[in-house]
Amino acid sequence: MKLSFLCPRWGSESLAPSAFIEKVMDAGYDGIELGVTDPDPAVDEVVRRAKDAGLTVVTQHHDTIDRDLAVHLQKYEQRLRAAATYEPLFINSHTGRDCFTLDENRRVFELAATVAADTGVPIYHETHRGRCCHSPWRTVELIEALPEVRLVLDMSHWCNVCESLLEDQGDFLEKVLPHVAHIHARVGWAHGPQVSDPRAPEWAPAVAVHRAYWDRVIAHHQAAGAEILTIVPEFGPVPYLPVLPYTQRPVADQWAINVHMMNLLRTSNAD
Repeated sequence: MKLSFLCPRWGSESLAPSAFIEKVMDAGYDGIELGVTDPDPAVDEVVRRAKDAGLTVVTQHHDTIDRDLAVHLQKYEQRLRAAATYEPLFINSHTGRDCFTLDENRRVFELAATVAADTGVPIYHETHRGRCCHSPWRTVELIEALPEVRLVLDMSHWCNVCESLLEDQGDFLEKVLPHVAHIHARVGWAHGPQVSDPRAPEWAPAVAVHRAYWDRVIAHHQAAGAEILTIVPEFGPVPYLPVLPYTQRPVADQWAINVHMMNLLRTSNAD
């Protein structure tokens, strides 16, 4: 099975599309993942250049947050259909709200399934703070109600929400495992969704916990006969990346961290 590593555009928006794609290829990524919001010629050009270069493209929806369910559904559908027009491998969706009831969130997920069927583009749903899948237990409730749901696993958010490295969440993680279709390889901790620098020795325990579960996802896909599993090393820019007081200088280099994480996972899972 091939592990396909995608580069997040998040944090590199200031780069011209041509420079971004060149940097992606020089680093050895297999593709890109990028957010799609309002019409943006820069996004159009990034996608075009990525596809011309033979890179995989995944689009991401992340900006529907309305509390009014009717408004939320209207905007959500519009944005999903816009993300699908780029003909990505799939759409990574930040879906629903943590403040919605399970029935309300179910309506959002059912709408996503309708859009996926209409467009032919799979839609996977990220485990993210503030969304329906903000915690392991709510995610299990959802997949028990909608067993066909496929997930983008970002454990860093769950560590933050649970204020732990998920030591007592094993039963929930076991139930989530078969539904994971895509990994966001960011390392969180009890008090935040992103450690300052995963290369630092003080974060080794947190890195080990995340890697152990990612390895289980990889093994599950291999056992199922999957040909490919996509992974995004998704350490974010400021303010996800901590800064020094007064100077506001980032404590580490976002790009270098993500390349490090890609190379670490690629090397450790090489055949």
